[in-house]
Amino acid sequence: MSDFETVAATENQAARRGPSGEPGTPDKIGTSHKPRSLAGDAWRDLRRNPIFWISLALVTAVSLMAIAPGLFTSNDPQDCVLSRQNSGPSGGAIFGYDFQGCDTYARAVYGSRASLLVGALSALFTGIIALAVGMLAGYFGRWVDAVLSRLIDIVLGIPLLLAAIVLLKRIGSASPNARITAVIFVLAVLGWTTAARVVRSSVITAKEQDYVAAARMLGAGHGRIMLRHILPNALAPAIVVLTIALGSFIAAEATLSFLGIGLKAPTISWGQDIDTGRIHMRESATPLIVPSAFLALTVLAFIMLGDAIRDAFDPKLR
Repeated sequence: MSDFETVAATENQAARRGPSGEPGTPDKIGTSHKPRSLAGDAWRDLRRNPIFWISLALVTAVSLMAIAPGLFTSNDPQDCVLSRQNSGPSGGAIFGYDFQGCDTYARAVYGSRASLLVGALSALFTGIIALAVGMLAGYFGRWVDAVLSRLIDIVLGIPLLLAAIVLLKRIGSASPNARITAVIFVLAVLGWTTAARVVRSSVITAKEQDYVAAARMLGAGHGRIMLRHILPNALAPAIVVLTIALGSFIAAEATLSFLGIGLKAPTISWGQDIDTGRIHMRESATPLIVPSAFLALTVLAFIMLGDAIRDAFDPKLR
C-alpha cells in the first residue's frame, strides 16, 4: 500500500469515529439542542447562589413560625407573672423574661404572625393595584399613560411613613382586627408606585413583540392580549419588586407600632416589644435585643431573596 493510500485509509477510519473516538458512531453535524427558557436559566443561577438558599431558609423559618408557633415554643406569650420580672433563662424561656414576667422568646415567636400578616397582605394588595395601573398605562399609552403616570408621581411624592402616621392617627381607638386592617390598607394605598412603574416598563416592552402583533392580526381583543400574552411577562419583575417590598412593609409596620399608632395590645408585635424593651433597657437588654434581631433578620431575608431573584431574572447580568 502506498503512502497516499495509507493516509486516505486513516482519514476514512477517523471519519467513521464519533466524538468519543468510538468506531461506528459518526459525528452528527447540526445536532439540535433544546432551547432553555428564561425561567430555566434563572432557576439554574438561583441553585448556585448561596444567598438565595440562606434567605429562603430564613423566610421559610419565619413563615412556619407565623403559621405554627407551637412548633418553636410551648410557652404562652400572654402568661405573664410579675415574680419572674427580668429574670434569666429558665425552663422553656431560653431568653428569659421581660419586665412584665412574659417569656421574651415566646413573644418574639408569636410576634411574627402579625408582622408577616401585615406584610404579606400589604404586598398582595399592592401587587393588585400595581398590575392594574401599570398594565393600563403601558398597554394603552397616550392619554391613559399620561394620567396614570401623573397619578404615580403624585403618590410617589408622598412620604409613606409620614402619611401613614397622619392617616392612622385618625382611627383612634379601634379593635385589634380593625387596626390590622387599617395598617394594611394604608401601606397598600401608599406603597404601590414602584411596582407600578416596573410593570408599566415591562408592558411597554412586551406589547412591541411579534407574538402580540400576531395575536392582534388573529383578532384577539385587548383583554385577551393583556391577560394571555402581556401579563405573564409583567409578573416576573413585579414579583421581584413585591418580594423586596414585603420586607419594607414589615419594617414599616414595626415602625408604626413602635410609635404607638400601629398595632396595639392584645396583638403581639415586634414593634411594640421593641418600644417596651427600649423603655426598660437599663433593667434588662434582652427584651429589646430579641425582637430587634427577629425583625432585622426577617426584613433582611426578604430583601436578600428579592435581590437574588432579580439578579437571576435580569438578562443584563448574564
